[in-house]
Amino acid sequence: MSGPNDNFDPKRVAALDPDVVNGFVEAALAAVRGASTSAELKQVRIDHVGERAPLALANREIGALPPAARKEAGARVGKARGQVSQAVAARQEELAAAELAQALVDERIDMTLPVELGPQGAVHPITALIDEMCDVFVALGWEVAEGPELEAEWYNFDALNLGPDHPARGEQDTLWVEPPSAGKLLRTQTSPVQIRALLERDVPLYVVSPGKVFRADEYDATHLPVFHQLEGLVVDKGISMADLRGTLDHFAKAMFGDVTTRMRPHYFPFTEPSAEVDLQCFVCHGESVGNPERPCRTCRSEGWIEWGGCGIVNPRVLAACGIDTDVYSGFAFGMGVDRTVMFRNNAPDLRDFVEGDIRFSRSLLGGAR
Repeated sequence: MSGPNDNFDPKRVAALDPDVVNGFVEAALAAVRGASTSAELKQVRIDHVGERAPLALANREIGALPPAARKEAGARVGKARGQVSQAVAARQEELAAAELAQALVDERIDMTLPVELGPQGAVHPITALIDEMCDVFVALGWEVAEGPELEAEWYNFDALNLGPDHPARGEQDTLWVEPPSAGKLLRTQTSPVQIRALLERDVPLYVVSPGKVFRADEYDATHLPVFHQLEGLVVDKGISMADLRGTLDHFAKAMFGDVTTRMRPHYFPFTEPSAEVDLQCFVCHGESVGNPERPCRTCRSEGWIEWGGCGIVNPRVLAACGIDTDVYSGFAFGMGVDRTVMFRNNAPDLRDFVEGDIRFSRSLLGGAR
């Protein structure tokens, strides 16, 4: 029968000596107390609590002791490691609280100080003008109506008395959506919104419809394939051209100040009689007409600027929407929003409106009429 195994290397287990263990603890506690930041304490944890720490290495040597000595050594090393871990945790709480308090002082913002906020953007001039235009009519008691930009052929053409052979239906004017049999297109005007309003709302009807429209136009200084319109529609009893003229005069003065308007006979399939609305040039006031010494670039020395179209709603349009034309009549008008912005601000090139330069938007928003 073999005896107990007392054969071990004293040098190998020297790290388990009580005095050595106490030295490890004192060194660790001193390092913990000396850590003044969380970053420094993190390094202390690595050096004195991590896997390569002296106490961790000493713990690995317990198995080299005789069985009778292992329990006491294990308890001694375990107590030492726990003491160091607790000291690290306590110091971490102290440092975290101190650093938070310091951060609150360093990052404190005096809310009473004046501050100048740099603008991050600007409302687009077209958006701003659409809102202003709508406000003019909302103040008159009108409603704002909107509709889809992808429109059905019937709403965009047929209901507006534009027959199947009308030139506007050609691809040189209209952007059709595949397949052709679907009868879908990108609306060429906001007039389809008026048709939808007639079908969905009761009369009397007073609506204004702003929105984006699409044409197969060239992209140049005076034309865009995508632009904006604002159209108005009134259907009520006893509506006449006088009501239309009064409304447009009020609208023109709201947009341009004290300006004179005129109507020229014209033709539109959806109104009868129809007219073009002109504004007296608000730059030269007509003084450039026949005066080569004082030419006007705004009206090209013609004295008048074309603004939009208007007229009494064609009875066929009302009948297509189920309106009794013996009882009700109405008027309609439409203006280009983009050109109105140009008129008000003397902007020379429509392409500037789609370039996305915020400096351009800010310059127009701050400009005079």
